[in-house]
Amino acid sequence: MTDAPRSPLDLTLNLTHRPRRNRKADWARRLVRENVLTANDLIWPIFVVEGENVRTPVASMPDVERLSVDQAVAAAQRAAELGIPALALFPYTDPGLRDAHGSEALNPENLVCRACRAIKAVVPGIGLITDVALDPYTSHGHDGLLEGETILNDETVAVLVEQALNQARAGADVIAPSDMMDGRIGAIRAALDSEGFTDVQIMAYAAKYASAFYGPFRDAIGTNAVLVGDKRTYQMDPANSDEALREVAADLDEGADMIMIKPGLPYLDIIRRVKDRFEAPTFAYQVSGEYAMIMAAARNGWLDGEKAMLESLLAFKRAGAKGILTYFAPRVAEMLKKGA
Repeated sequence: MTDAPRSPLDLTLNLTHRPRRNRKADWARRLVRENVLTANDLIWPIFVVEGENVRTPVASMPDVERLSVDQAVAAAQRAAELGIPALALFPYTDPGLRDAHGSEALNPENLVCRACRAIKAVVPGIGLITDVALDPYTSHGHDGLLEGETILNDETVAVLVEQALNQARAGADVIAPSDMMDGRIGAIRAALDSEGFTDVQIMAYAAKYASAFYGPFRDAIGTNAVLVGDKRTYQMDPANSDEALREVAADLDEGADMIMIKPGLPYLDIIRRVKDRFEAPTFAYQVSGEYAMIMAAARNGWLDGEKAMLESLLAFKRAGAKGILTYFAPRVAEMLKKGA
């Protein structure tokens, strides 16, 4: 005698594991949530520009503006009120001040230095992270000194050391070399220590890729129009993963306190590998192109901008990032403060 056919319901009755039990209600989902985004995870990148009471929109980055120093101070006050721990400062240097040697980087009265002093005078408890690289200051748009078509490594490092000292003297808390020159972390650490800046941290852009996602940032600092060639001889090949581990190991050995991976979302695998291998404080930069894509899609009604923003930031946390540089920082912090 043939058994009667079993119903689909019969096939599920003996299920022991039902993951949906932990998803049945908001309270349950909150209890088992593995990663949580807070304002403490956010670093707000700020673009500074000459002038007073100036807020200049960056066309390729909706809702992002270049700020004069007084407005940067106001942004720092807002950041402190929202619980954002730190700002990262990037200058738009007047084209007339740019030269082949990036000389303005060493001017103690340059935009970044003035912004550091002004912010610290009003909001002393906010962390200030300053970029060490020559591209905002060079007439050719490269991060280092250029001879013909070659970026000079060791000669550039000597200038970067002086740039880092200049920023530390102005009150920078964290020096963040993004130039990708070999050996610059060790040289900067030695110089900082020799001048008594032993507590100034170094956040090394250890794995910075030659990415297509930097375009809007270059608009914001004014280098898109002047960049000669590309940066593939010093920024990393997007095809490489193992190389990132070697770069991170070298920077940690030379004295880096924190590690930066840039860009962010296209390199979540790198963040996870670095975090798992080194267990060092690992940060990610949600770069301008990532920001611009989400904003453009949201403004076209192609996705829910707020949900995409939060999901993208949670992805960094899930991958192992300790914190995220993101242009969404004030918007997210506002939402979190309201309990979103």
